Amino acid sequence: MSFLSQTLARVKPSPTVAVTQLARELAAAGRDVIGLGAGEPDFDTPDNIKAAAIAAIEAGKTKYTAPDGIPELKQAVCAKFARENGLTYTQSQISVSTGGKQVLYNALMATLNPGDEVIIPAPYWVSYPDMVRLGGGEPVIVEGAEAEGFRITPAQLEAAITPKTKWFIFNSPSNPTGAGYDRAALKALTDVLMRHPHVWVMSDDMYEHLAYDGFTFVSPAQVEPGLYDRTLTVNGVSKAYAMTGWRIGYAGGPEHLIAAMRKVQGQSTTNPCSISQWAAVEALNGPQDFLAERAAVFARRRDMVVARLNDCAGITCAVPEGAFYVYPSVAGCLGKTSSQGARIDSDEAFCTALLEGEGVAVVFGAAFGLSPHFRVSYAASDAALADACDRIERFCAGLT
Repeated sequence: MSFLSQTLARVKPSPTVAVTQLARELAAAGRDVIGLGAGEPDFDTPDNIKAAAIAAIEAGKTKYTAPDGIPELKQAVCAKFARENGLTYTQSQISVSTGGKQVLYNALMATLNPGDEVIIPAPYWVSYPDMVRLGGGEPVIVEGAEAEGFRITPAQLEAAITPKTKWFIFNSPSNPTGAGYDRAALKALTDVLMRHPHVWVMSDDMYEHLAYDGFTFVSPAQVEPGLYDRTLTVNGVSKAYAMTGWRIGYAGGPEHLIAAMRKVQGQSTTNPCSISQWAAVEALNGPQDFLAERAAVFARRRDMVVARLNDCAGITCAVPEGAFYVYPSVAGCLGKTSSQGARIDSDEAFCTALLEGEGVAVVFGAAFGLSPHFRVSYAASDAALADACDRIERFCAGLT
């Protein structure tokens, strides 16, 4: 009998973490590697936020805090939801965790029973299905076709709902595609959910501030107030405020759900880092003007990467509405052989050969539940992106 948990056997390691770590190891070994696998802004954390953290250290705010967040941060989160999303929460409806990932994990651990189903649109963030499995649930994958902009349709959502459905996980703009649902498209989905009062909504809004070309972000409970009492609205400071390593995520939701999540967190990590919490207070309450400035930089990078990838033989790349990813298709490369003799029979084989041949680290599409694609994070410098595109173009040109 195996010493390890049977539940753990249902779970795979995170492919995005694995690719990023491999790129680091190759670079440390002397390889010339460009890592485009991590979903991490290349911008630095703004100075006012760093100063707030330093001030917290100097003031001795280094002790344990309440398990799921200091009152000052919960109040800042309440103000953010009211200001930007038209959602009213009290502090008892707010949970603060060690990153957005822990918020999602806590909610699933607190609510799932064996056999419960969780609907997840694909392409999906790699951790959604495995967190569901860890909680004893069953992921139900609904594919968003490329022809639909990688968005699922109301009919698909309706068909996926069963009496066993516990949650619908929603992510817009999306990781890995950058696909966004405008108000009309989201309202069509929420209309379906209103017909099924047993289904809860987990809205991952982490890329809210990374929206381009006039695309306006909206969240499910904002579009359909009737879902307010069964929606967990999740966000964090990682992406918008370039605070990935600070590890602060938060959510607003029904008081009884937040209390259950607090219980999970209280018996696992307990409070998030006290210093990071004070930094997040400043992030949410402080100046916000840099958000639009950085979004404009990301939009410019997106346009460059999309144009360059569409110039590569065998690759087609759609223009996403938000986030900082593109999700190009390699259908035109399948069945070919690289200049180093590698057979390209899948998107994983493409990405492996690209890393070995040209030193560009990207994540294969099967990891996100939809092939044959790969994910490129354009949260990197212009020079690195241009160099990476040169290498991908050269790699594709060498396929025969």
